[in-house]
Amino acid sequence: MTSQEVSDMFKAFLAGGVAGCCAKTMIAPLDRVKILLQAQNEHYRHLSVASSITAVVKKEGFWGLYKGNGAMMIRIFPYGAIQFVSYERYKKMALSWLGQDSHVARLMAGSLAGVTAVLFTYPLDMIRARLAFQVSGEHIYTGIIHTFHSIWHQEGKMKGFYRGFIPTFMGMIPYAGIAFYTYETGKCIALDHGPKFLSKPSPSQHDIKVLTTPCNLFVGGIAGAIAQTVSYPLDVARRKMQLGHMLANSHQFGNWMQVLLIVYQRHGLRKGLYRGLSINYVRAIPSVAVSFTVYEFMKQLLNIQPKKNSL
Repeated sequence: MTSQEVSDMFKAFLAGGVAGCCAKTMIAPLDRVKILLQAQNEHYRHLSVASSITAVVKKEGFWGLYKGNGAMMIRIFPYGAIQFVSYERYKKMALSWLGQDSHVARLMAGSLAGVTAVLFTYPLDMIRARLAFQVSGEHIYTGIIHTFHSIWHQEGKMKGFYRGFIPTFMGMIPYAGIAFYTYETGKCIALDHGPKFLSKPSPSQHDIKVLTTPCNLFVGGIAGAIAQTVSYPLDVARRKMQLGHMLANSHQFGNWMQVLLIVYQRHGLRKGLYRGLSINYVRAIPSVAVSFTVYEFMKQLLNIQPKKNSL
């Protein structure tokens, strides 16, 4: 790699980390409620999304909506950074192998980027899920360090931190692949064929256009909605396996396929495998939109050299 490529990669790492933190901080309360509904917490499983938010505030105070967010921030900076940097690298390699106009290359690069990011940050996601599932007065864990110590000593050391990784891995392949592909495709269509008000000249290279902020948010939101719809049942399986012994019937969850089958048999499709999807739309659409938008903004701010877009 040239010195310019190394510099751009470092800047992209910083841009990706900042983008991830901004996106997750914005939707942290909805993330907490999603975990409670997905895993059928006994205090909240009978409530709607709006009622759950009200109940959390009433039972645990306003900051109860941000329970587990410390672990999330520690996780999300490297997650966002690794995901965006690896996407740029994988896309460059895949396009060189499959051709500059390859749709498969963009889809594959997104999937590989998501898998790479989750592989390195999954233990922190596990810790965050355990902390977020707790309710006041029924704490098993006192904080990040205690959760780490407990999982390490009680659940098989490193193996315990990757409980539920297989459904996460399988869900990330369509989720990240579709999210990046949809965003890149929508971005190219808007820049190449959309009306002029959707784009503006790049601050560092005036002959190349970039999306305006509203258009970036819109395209990113569409990408998030499609990706979440496809991968959501595997996200439900991941959460249930992550929570492990915190759930009363965890002994029945031998593997991710058993989790999906049991959830479907007991609760059906809408109230089981897709329970909490409404709140996931509310949180995922703005989260993905903000993530892509902030990343593009940070690239312009850090003067990362833009590249011409093409389908």
